[in-house]
Amino acid sequence: MKTEITPQEYTAFKTFLQDASGILLGDNKQYLVKSRLRRILEDNQLGSLGELLDRLKRPGRHNLSEVVIDAMTTNETLWFRDNHPFRILQDILLPDFADRKMSQPLRIWSAACSTGQEPYSTAIVIEEYRRLRPGRLRDVKIVATDISKTVLDAARRGEYEAIAMGRGLSPERQKQFFTAATNGRWQIKPQIKAMVEYKEINLLERYLLGNFDIAMCRNVLIYFSAERKRDILTRIHASLNPGGYLILGASESLTGLTNLYEMVQCSPGIIYRKK
Repeated sequence: MKTEITPQEYTAFKTFLQDASGILLGDNKQYLVKSRLRRILEDNQLGSLGELLDRLKRPGRHNLSEVVIDAMTTNETLWFRDNHPFRILQDILLPDFADRKMSQPLRIWSAACSTGQEPYSTAIVIEEYRRLRPGRLRDVKIVATDISKTVLDAARRGEYEAIAMGRGLSPERQKQFFTAATNGRWQIKPQIKAMVEYKEINLLERYLLGNFDIAMCRNVLIYFSAERKRDILTRIHASLNPGGYLILGASESLTGLTNLYEMVQCSPGIIYRKK
């Protein structure tokens, strides 16, 4: 990017990004935009953010739009992030559904799944539960979604560098649920991988994923406006089965939706049950 971002360009880009993905870019984040879009501008021989915006307005630029959104999406993730949601899953939710769903499958939605650490962590907890209680929860399906094709492709491969393995994953779990691959990488084992199905979904758009018993929508709502958060959480509510649960990120909470969800204190941690 050869020139500084003008106030007009920055405002126009904020509008594009929010309309396309729901991401609400804060003020004075020009440095972030420059650093994340520099390679895209170079690859497309564009000299400024304004030229990129003009290119995005042309017909048939859907692929470029996806690349820009992908670059601006934060894909920071780790294994068993925050830990307590997975303890709640293990100690409260799985026993509850094992008693309730004797013949029907347990369906879990991992929204904004990034490179797969959350859904695979969930699958590992389920597999550990099954090993301790043979015959329980035999039919489980995790649907993991994200807006980014790039991270979904990485998640589907289920192969991770050694440095990524060390972020939240214990040596014991690494040994049990992964096999060594080439170039120092590690591959998730087939029985864990088979539990997860990946789909490209924009949380702002209509999606037909079926109904779920548990929805994990963690550390993504912080990027949306209050109005769009409410819309997303309302549609998640509609996708939950009766008595289903919503799990949010540690810094996220429900506001003004007490008619839809009931707060459940888990000590530590809070989850929300569909009313």
